[in-house]
Amino acid sequence: MKSLFFAMVVLAGCVSHEKPSVTAVNELAPNGTLRAAINFGNPVLAYQDAAGRPAGVSVDLALELGKRLGVPVELVPFDAAGKVTAAAKSNVWDIAFVALDPQRAQDMEQSTPYVVIEGAYLVRTESPIRDNAEVDRKGNRIVVGRGSAYDLYLTRAIKDAELVRTPSSGVVVEIFMKDKYEVAAGVKQQLEADARKTSGVRILPGRFMVINQAMASQKGKQAGARYLRDYVEDMKASGFVAKALERHSIQGAAVAPAGDPRP
Repeated sequence: MKSLFFAMVVLAGCVSHEKPSVTAVNELAPNGTLRAAINFGNPVLAYQDAAGRPAGVSVDLALELGKRLGVPVELVPFDAAGKVTAAAKSNVWDIAFVALDPQRAQDMEQSTPYVVIEGAYLVRTESPIRDNAEVDRKGNRIVVGRGSAYDLYLTRAIKDAELVRTPSSGVVVEIFMKDKYEVAAGVKQQLEADARKTSGVRILPGRFMVINQAMASQKGKQAGARYLRDYVEDMKASGFVAKALERHSIQGAAVAPAGDPRP
C-alpha cells in the first residue's frame, strides 16, 4: 500500500481554532504522524488531479487537521469504502472518511457529517423500472459496491430483490452492463459520470437514500473523537467545507447541516 506524506500544508479558508489537548493529539496521531485513510473510490470525496496528486475535500480536511494537531500527514489510499472499514482494526490508519452507519460505528468512532450526498439507481434505457419504488421486487438484481454505505443500507432495506456485490464501487456499472443485471446502485455523482460514458442507460429520478459522510477515528479514544467532532463542526461553520467543494468543482453534494442527524 503506497502512502503519501505531507509535512506542512497551508490551505485557503483556514480559520482560528482552539488548540487540541495533548491527549487528543496523542489519540489521533499516536505515532507522531496523522495517518489518514483516503477513499479514491468516491470521487465526491477524493480523486487524483492532472498531475496524479491526491485532491478533494477529504484530502483538504486531513491536511488541515494535521496542521492543527501540529503533526505531518500520511495519506493512506484505498479504492473502496468497504476496504477502509475492514482495515479499522488493522492499525493502518488513525482517521478515515466514511459514511455514517450503525454497523460501522461498532468498529470506529464517527464524527458528525461534513457532506451529504445521495444514493441513486441506474437501469438500462429499455428497462420497465421507472421509479425507485419498483426496484425492490423479485427477479431484480441490484449491483452494489461491497461494504459501501449503500450496500449496508440496502442490506437492511431490500426485502425481495437480490443484491450482487462487486469488489469496489468503481466497477459497479461495468459489471452491471457485462452481466446484464437489472439495477446498479451507487453514489449519484458516480453513476452520472458512468452514465455519460455508457450508452443505453438512465438514472432513476430522485434518490433511495441520503449518505452522510463523516470522519472516523479509532474506537474507544474519546478525547480524539470529541476533538474530531468539534473539528468537523468548525469546518462546516467556517465555510471551509463549502469552499473545498467549490474549489474541487464538486456538483450535487452539499455541506451537511450543523449537528448530528443520528437519534
